[in-house]
Amino acid sequence: MNPLFDLTGHVAVVSGGNSGIGLAMARGLAGSGADVCIWGTNTARNDDAVTALAEFGTRVHGIRCDVSDEASVVGAFAEAVEHFGRVDSCFANAGRHSTTTAFVDTDLAAFRSVTAVNLDGAFLTLREAAKHMVSRAGGGVLVGTSSVSALHGTPRGQAYAASKAGLSAMIRSCAIELARHGINAHSLIVGWTQTPLISEELSDPAFERNVMKRMPQRRWGTPADFERLAVYLAGGIGGFHTGDEIVVDGGYSVF
Repeated sequence: MNPLFDLTGHVAVVSGGNSGIGLAMARGLAGSGADVCIWGTNTARNDDAVTALAEFGTRVHGIRCDVSDEASVVGAFAEAVEHFGRVDSCFANAGRHSTTTAFVDTDLAAFRSVTAVNLDGAFLTLREAAKHMVSRAGGGVLVGTSSVSALHGTPRGQAYAASKAGLSAMIRSCAIELARHGINAHSLIVGWTQTPLISEELSDPAFERNVMKRMPQRRWGTPADFERLAVYLAGGIGGFHTGDEIVVDGGYSVF
């Protein structure tokens, strides 16, 4: 193993880690020697993910956690620390999509159901991680999964776009405030990626024709595109790279 990417002894928490981008990041981390704690609301999928990651021979633990519920997050993080002894990096990846309701017909409850997971949930997850890292005085890494929707307009996706833009702004502030504690913070600006969250859109031929014209790489992203990136970020504790918004979209945003 390349020692630059050897995470042996490192402990990572990945919310929404039982499928899609979260599971891919967990694979990258475990494949580089890290111990990984997976959070998800579906216990069966958590168990499947733990089984799948067993091939790497590191410690893997799954916890049922609803990130929109403060008590659930606090309890899940405490369980992770109890199980592994500490947490070095935390990936706030759990998320949900907006409804397809027109903006003028969207009620407050529907709007908040999205921000409760994507923004409030990320806040709770990263807050608990930061508390632990500051108390432990060993540094750490915080990563939030944002979206190109934070940069570009999204029809019928105002709640999702607002939640992801808020997440990116929160991460920037965390990078500034927590730097003196040796904690690095980044957000991932994710483009059109083949995950269960947006499988319906990506399977629409008309949608593909319209969007692919702005994709220089002429393909959708895949969860595997995030494996090595997670390893790089987790290995950056105390490094000079922090506060970044890392765009992973096949060139969509710059075309």
